[in-house]
Amino acid sequence: MKVAILGAGGIGLGYTAFLTDSGHEVVVRSPSGAGTEAFKDGAPLQASGSVTGSFALSAARCDEAVGFADVVILALPSNGHRTAIDAASAHLRDGQTVIISSHASMGALYASKRLAERGIDVPVVAWGTTFLTARRAGDTQVDISNIRAKVDTATLPASANEHGLETCRALFGDRFEPRSDVMAIALSNFNPIAHMANALCNLTRMERGEDWANYDGITGAVGRLMEALDLERLAIARAYGAKVRTIQEHYKISFDVDGDSIAEMASIVHARRGGPPGPKTLDTRFVLEDVPYGLFPCAAIAATANVPAPLHEAGIDLFSALYGRDFRAENDILPELAFDRLNAEQIGRMAREGWKAA
Repeated sequence: MKVAILGAGGIGLGYTAFLTDSGHEVVVRSPSGAGTEAFKDGAPLQASGSVTGSFALSAARCDEAVGFADVVILALPSNGHRTAIDAASAHLRDGQTVIISSHASMGALYASKRLAERGIDVPVVAWGTTFLTARRAGDTQVDISNIRAKVDTATLPASANEHGLETCRALFGDRFEPRSDVMAIALSNFNPIAHMANALCNLTRMERGEDWANYDGITGAVGRLMEALDLERLAIARAYGAKVRTIQEHYKISFDVDGDSIAEMASIVHARRGGPPGPKTLDTRFVLEDVPYGLFPCAAIAATANVPAPLHEAGIDLFSALYGRDFRAENDILPELAFDRLNAEQIGRMAREGWKAA
């Protein structure tokens, strides 16, 4: 299959290595061009960890990459989704498939809106998390630390769920768990609550640039905060009729660990893997991506359904005060969806049928 990957960070390069190793044809688009600069003279991508090998990397402009592909995968931070969707939607055509890895801030609905404006029939697949965890280990190196055993997925419109599931499995194997619609996927993303708790409680370590390990930072108190935030997320999911896993179930599936608490499970992950390192700067996706594009959308959906989410709201307020910026205002997707003018039933219908149901 021909695949265009929009994004050349650790995840995008990890997907490139995995898919190339599996026999697919891959081109990579770096939005700024900087992510693929080191490969322009033919240097290969060197992968280590869960996928090992040396792979040719083909870089392309957005129009070239999208035009080449059967499947277009967004592998970017959430704050780059709108720009990538705007750029890709101008070149998408009927018969292609888009995968958002991972889904945040109802980005699938934003993509559906842009495609509806062009009258293009392209299913949009949303993942609850990334298929793998990886980081760039150098200009041309990627270290793939984990390939997840299961990834939640749904397709917009929901009538295309089977097509989306078959596409994911054809590319990445039988690791995908179908969910009812993209609302269930939006509420299956655990990173915002996990990262909020860990970043908030380890903030001075980040600000001072100290060395610390991500999972080792999830102490008993941090774990309890994560579990309390998870109870709010589960209540929001119930209000929208979405079936989602608990954060403990997510840890068990993702890391093959058991325990009575998140702190206990995280300590096992840390003992096995050591890393990844915790952020050593305030300039981290744990906050800059997950607060405006993770916590805020969940809080907004909760408010529409009249579900109390005081810890989500407090987290947004605390980080806005700590950083001296308005994280609610930094989300550039939700205003385009006009959720403030819709009720929970209307939002739920759009999450099943797409923007045309608005």
